[in-house]
Amino acid sequence: MKLLRFGDAGHEKPGLMDTEGNIRDLSAHINEIDGEFLSSDDFAKVRDLNPESLPRVTGNPRIAEPVSRVGKFICVGLNYADHARESGMEVPPEPVLFMKATSAISGPFDQVELPPRSEKSDWEVELGVVIGKEAKYVSEAEAMDYVAGFCLINDLSEREFQIEKQGQWMKGKGCDTFGPTGPYLVTPEEVGDFNNLSIWLELNGERVQNGNTNTMVYKVPFLVHYISQFMSLQPGDIISTGTPPGVGLGMNPPRYLKEGDVMRLGIDNLGEQRQEVVRYSK
Repeated sequence: MKLLRFGDAGHEKPGLMDTEGNIRDLSAHINEIDGEFLSSDDFAKVRDLNPESLPRVTGNPRIAEPVSRVGKFICVGLNYADHARESGMEVPPEPVLFMKATSAISGPFDQVELPPRSEKSDWEVELGVVIGKEAKYVSEAEAMDYVAGFCLINDLSEREFQIEKQGQWMKGKGCDTFGPTGPYLVTPEEVGDFNNLSIWLELNGERVQNGNTNTMVYKVPFLVHYISQFMSLQPGDIISTGTPPGVGLGMNPPRYLKEGDVMRLGIDNLGEQRQEVVRYSK
């Protein structure tokens, strides 16, 4: 099942994508796709619905981020060995964790805004994991019982803010619009083998990232288990699991985003995103 949210910002409705690629309106059955919904009996009820019984949405509405009111946006750094190498860093002996501001979350086709002083903004296509029920001190063996589904994420990063300034990475990770998410929340049975998904990103039509989740150092069940040892994971929380090589920081010379650039990215079975880059202005 592919869940999504559609409509203008602040006026989104819940929906799902049917097998023919049509958006179906779920608003007669649920109010929102959020942590409360994912942890409720309504989630199972929606999965049992016949999509053809739902109203078909006409036109081309804006597609929003698939999960509303995300509580925590947790990211894993250097989780692909070849990306760690291009960044000049060692593969960490344990997962590197950092938080991304939830205010960075935007829709998969919304514009990406460069901060006013940004000169080194970068792209990172990533597999996102959406939590479906509270996970606290869970084992690796039971970790997938707590996963509602998966989504596509562009974990944008301002490298000067992240690396050259004092303090933690989050300064370069949490800028507004630096977390395009979606277009869908896809349930595990439809994703298939999440440890073997092609993952890619194009910049202005050039394929710059081209990898596979099978090269992740720390796999999804371990990450859910590991993070739950340090904080409880709540329904609707998102884990962004790291990026394959091909980011601008790793190029020689480094290459960063500029106004007018267009990013297109995707992961097998999770859909695609497209963002135009603009410079923030009041």
